[in-house]
Amino acid sequence: MRQPCTNQPARTNDNKRAVERKSVTLPARLTWKDQRGATRFASVIARNVSQFGVYVECRSPVSIPLFRLVQFQLERDVRESDALPGSLQQGRVLSAVYRVSPPSPSKPQGLALRLMVDPKRKLTDVSANSAQVLAS
Repeated sequence: MRQPCTNQPARTNDNKRAVERKSVTLPARLTWKDQRGATRFASVIARNVSQFGVYVECRSPVSIPLFRLVQFQLERDVRESDALPGSLQQGRVLSAVYRVSPPSPSKPQGLALRLMVDPKRKLTDVSANSAQVLAS
């Protein structure tokens, strides 16, 4: 008879995200090239943002496949808020579509975008100690 494993840590509902996500309602635009190479545009509403991602809802359904590269841009008059990550204040940001939620009668189509920005990683103490050991 097998005994259940009891040495696993208890699961918690703590937020495991690397960076904080902020709820917003900001007008934005997506620009991309379709499979034929034609440039397409869509007006969207950004619903939450972080330093590395954004979730948008489309006012009208669009045909953007997963992993398509798109240009994401907040409208000019809302870009200068200090509450926004710096990557979104600059203008257009190259992004990849990594989740598409189909529209329903009660909810518009949603797209999760990964912002293609350079993550400015801090040197951790472990990495610093490893570097010192290798240097000696």
